[in-house]
Amino acid sequence: MATLQETIEVDVPVSTAYNQWTQFESFPEFMRGVESVEQIDETSLRFRTDIAGVRREYGAQITEQLPDRRISWVSTDKPRNAGEVSFEPLGPERTRVTVALEWEPEGLLEKAGSAVGADTHQISADLKRFKQFIESRGIETGAWRSAVDNGEVEETDEEAGFAANAPAHHGHESAAHASHPQPPHTPAPSPQRPAGVDPFIDDAEPWDPS
Repeated sequence: MATLQETIEVDVPVSTAYNQWTQFESFPEFMRGVESVEQIDETSLRFRTDIAGVRREYGAQITEQLPDRRISWVSTDKPRNAGEVSFEPLGPERTRVTVALEWEPEGLLEKAGSAVGADTHQISADLKRFKQFIESRGIETGAWRSAVDNGEVEETDEEAGFAANAPAHHGHESAAHASHPQPPHTPAPSPQRPAGVDPFIDDAEPWDPS
């Protein structure tokens, strides 16, 4: 198994950095090798990747999620991989983000790339794009604040308080749904960048609102 760990510091609050990482379907915006992520349910994901010309599709399950602390996942089929992203507040507006990955390279190209450190370079570049992405926005595109333990979703004290203080809802909307006004896959508009402007296409310069 190959392993790596990369760290970056971003100039946003820890909750903003964490919330953005719960928006799994936005990964392609800053992860160059990820073509798409489909959120099947609260803990199940489907990845489509294209890395070094090798296309893959695989499922993954979120095994642990602690708001503002860490998110862990493991693949449910090949290629075998597992990872964790952790968040450490360095101040009210600064956060250290650490990504640790473990995977089993398949095929000559992947094994050769792993041997020369291409994987480390890829993750480092992705983290730099994440930094640019979240700092240029200033806010997350959405948030999912539920906790996950051993693959099971648990309501947090934060959510319980929100639900208790929320106004009554009619129809079939549940309290759990009401506590998630921004579900994992729902984007929020950016106050700093208009729709359709992507600063990461073809390594373009970030959009300048001035």
